[in-house]
Amino acid sequence: MPHFSALTWRILAFNALALIVLVGGVILVQVTGRGLVEERLNSIQEQANIVAGTIAQYATDPDTHTLRVDEAEPLLRQLIAPTRLRGRLYLPTGRLAIDTRNLLARNVVQSQELPALDTVTQVKEWFKRLYDGVMGVRPFASLEPYYEAGDDGRVYEEVSSALTGTADSAERVDDRNRLVLSVAVPIQRFTAIYGVLFLSTEGGDIDDILRAERAILLQVFAVALLVMLLSSLYLAGTIAEPIKRLAAAADRVRSGMGGRGDIPNFPERDDEIGDLADSLKSMTAGLYDRIDAIERFAADVAHELKNPLTSLASAVEMFGRAKDDESRARLLGIIRGDVKRIDRLITDISDASRLDAELSREASQPVALSRLLSTIIEIYRMTDGDHAVEFELRDQLPPGLMVRGRDERLGQVFRNLIDNAVSFSPAGGTVTVTALRREMVARVTVEDEGPGIPADNVESIFERFYTERPGDTFGRNSGLGLSIARQIIEGAGGRIYAENRESGGARLIVELPVGQP
Repeated sequence: MPHFSALTWRILAFNALALIVLVGGVILVQVTGRGLVEERLNSIQEQANIVAGTIAQYATDPDTHTLRVDEAEPLLRQLIAPTRLRGRLYLPTGRLAIDTRNLLARNVVQSQELPALDTVTQVKEWFKRLYDGVMGVRPFASLEPYYEAGDDGRVYEEVSSALTGTADSAERVDDRNRLVLSVAVPIQRFTAIYGVLFLSTEGGDIDDILRAERAILLQVFAVALLVMLLSSLYLAGTIAEPIKRLAAAADRVRSGMGGRGDIPNFPERDDEIGDLADSLKSMTAGLYDRIDAIERFAADVAHELKNPLTSLASAVEMFGRAKDDESRARLLGIIRGDVKRIDRLITDISDASRLDAELSREASQPVALSRLLSTIIEIYRMTDGDHAVEFELRDQLPPGLMVRGRDERLGQVFRNLIDNAVSFSPAGGTVTVTALRREMVARVTVEDEGPGIPADNVESIFERFYTERPGDTFGRNSGLGLSIARQIIEGAGGRIYAENRESGGARLIVELPVGQP
């Protein structure tokens, strides 16, 4: 037996349940066969009325109010022969006068099955009765047993009713649990009753019709079940199998077995499964890119930490060999510089490693850009720096303009850009910060009067650990500031880039989408 997934079994189960409920409802509606039984009784009633009227018209003596049996016999035989009924004619006294079982060829020889004697046959009979009960061929509800009355027809209640002038019918079962329907109508002219016509079905004819109907229903059910199974398997194959393949690929990616497993693609599917495969493929590619970035970051960190550690180790080794105080003081300065550089590297590396997670958790908020920039510039003006640099703010933003982001993160970006500009500015130079609006973008530029950026490095300066600086500032920057700034700005939906000023110096530009106040 093939191994089906849980989703496949659910599809099969629910489709089968719907089919079983449908077929069960059809059987339940017809479980007693009342429609067929009542239709059959009405048909027998009509036939009995026709036959009784014919006999009353042509086989009765109105003068003596008696039934001419010799004339009624051929009429009854001729009228009953085309039907599957048994006809009996009773006189007003209730005595049997004619029985078509003795007249028609089909009834000359009667065959009856004997009761089952062996256990196997009895079990088969029991299952047959159970099947008839379940399928509605023969309900479990008991009916009055049918029996042969012999010559006295008054033992049948419907015959007794007919002798009083009232037609009647009855339902009984024979000794083999087969349905027998009977109808008794009076043979009368005006108010005189000349006898009773008693028509009954041969045992089992209604049951045979019901079994044939149920057999056809079961055949339809079998075909529908086969179609349901095939359609369910096809549906499961188009839904469960792709999902199973996607899950297996995801497990391979998670476990890392077999290298970098690729998520299967279903380009031919223009549905939710195809969308899911594309989304998982994109997500996996993003995870691999993130893993590659982490691996490169770790390699870059190791490389950047190795340089000051090597310098520190050399300085410590030389310190033990120094013979004068001047050499020892110079080596101590190198050691302090290397320790400071390592501390700055570790701090910036920690900030960079936490940045992704913090940006994904932080919700953006409206930030008043003019107030943020004025506050930052005021702090720089009030703080004594290593360089005698002037700060100028040109705020051309509309009053109340907001951008989307986090004020502390955006403040970190602008402080980083200003620090970067200060480090390249000559003594007495000016760092200019300009803010203006262009359509749906707020544009902030930070300009210095330094040597500018080499043309080949306009984009490289945003890479991690890029530190091409003047000799007197080497070691005071980790090379992560601009990389972190780009990460923050892109996380806020903006962009950051650099260019050189025509008059000399560098210009760093930040563009942020305007938010709602």
